[in-house]
Amino acid sequence: MTIHVRSIALPMRSGRCLAVAALLGATMLVGPMTSAHAQSAPPTRAGAAAMATKGETVEQRIATLRTSLKITPEEDANWKAVAQAMRENASNMDKLIAEGRTSAPGDMSAVDDLKMYQKLTQAHVDGLKNLISSFSTLYSAMPDAQKKVADTVFAAPRQGATG
Repeated sequence: MTIHVRSIALPMRSGRCLAVAALLGATMLVGPMTSAHAQSAPPTRAGAAAMATKGETVEQRIATLRTSLKITPEEDANWKAVAQAMRENASNMDKLIAEGRTSAPGDMSAVDDLKMYQKLTQAHVDGLKNLISSFSTLYSAMPDAQKKVADTVFAAPRQGATG
C-alpha cells in the first residue's frame, strides 16, 4: 500500500500574506525546533519563511505596521490593543518553540513531531482569533479613506512571494 502525502494549501492570496505575517510575526511560523535539526534536515516551507524574516522583532513589525496603516493619535488606544495582541501571540509561540527545543530532534517520534505541530498550529489559530478581535475594533473605527489604506497594506504583494 502506498501512502500519498499532499501539501495543504491555505486559501489566502499571497498579497495578503505580508500583512498577516506582519500582524502575527515570524514566530507564528513553524521552523526547525533546534539548530542541529536545522543543519541536518532541509527546512520546511514554513521554516524557510520563518528564517527569512527572523531578524525582524515583534516590536519592529509593530512599528512598521503602525506606519504603514497610518495610525493617528485618535486611533492610538485601539492600536495599543492590536500591538498587545501581537506581543502576546509572539510570546506564546516563543514559549511553545522553546518547549519543543527541550527534546533532541532524534528523540521525537513522528507522532511526537505531529503533536508539536498540532500545538503550534492551535497557537496560531488562537493567536489569529486574538488578533482579529483587536484589529476588527481598530479597523471599524477607521475612516473610510484609512480603511482603504489598510486594505491596500493587506493586499500589497509580498516580495518574492509565489502563488
